[in-house]
Amino acid sequence: MKQFAFALIFLLSGTAHAETLRLLTEEYPPYNFSENGAVKGASVEQAELMMKALNAEYSLEILPWARALSLTENQPWTCLFTTGHDEERDERFKWVEPLLADRMVMVRKAGSGVNPSNIEEAKRFTVGTQRDDFSANYLKKHGFPKIDLAADVETTRKKLLNGRIDLMTTSEKTFETMRDQGQPLESALLLEGKLYGLACNLTLSDELIAKMQAELDTLIANGTQERIFAKYGLRSNQ
Repeated sequence: MKQFAFALIFLLSGTAHAETLRLLTEEYPPYNFSENGAVKGASVEQAELMMKALNAEYSLEILPWARALSLTENQPWTCLFTTGHDEERDERFKWVEPLLADRMVMVRKAGSGVNPSNIEEAKRFTVGTQRDDFSANYLKKHGFPKIDLAADVETTRKKLLNGRIDLMTTSEKTFETMRDQGQPLESALLLEGKLYGLACNLTLSDELIAKMQAELDTLIANGTQERIFAKYGLRSNQ
């Protein structure tokens, strides 16, 4: 799928920080996606509300996931979302979360007959996910022998529907969105739950991380996050 690289620079008056905070994301609807030259999604709206509440200068870009992850880990003043928080990533970044709380799920093409009842049975199949996605770490950690890696979730979905892979891993809410849009997909196996948030470069100050977390906490407490989820047809985190 064609990748988009947007550099949407928002110069806000009364900037609270001397640097521009670079926010990176990927094509992964309904959380972050490009539409008519704009970057939209449930996570995008939360991130922008946080930045505007802080009166901060920031940029927003959509990049391939593996590239965005590498840039975030190696470049100061950079954060990446919507990032699954797992043990392998925990100490590599500073975290602001949750933009989303969800479970992972293995998804099959409707009517395919691929029906693993547990993880061990699922290992018999070719499972697709995205390069450097936390679900790829999960599959490797649990000894899956046949992992198919793609650049983005849309490519993985197409491989599943074309019969090139047997299963794909995604979040349960993403699967529900695809299904509700008429995609011929079925849940095959529920996996563990995860928190998703902004993963920020370790050089970002603890003070700024705390301010960002406080703004996200406010969005959750006052019901804004839940209203954003409803706008995109997503279930609440509750």
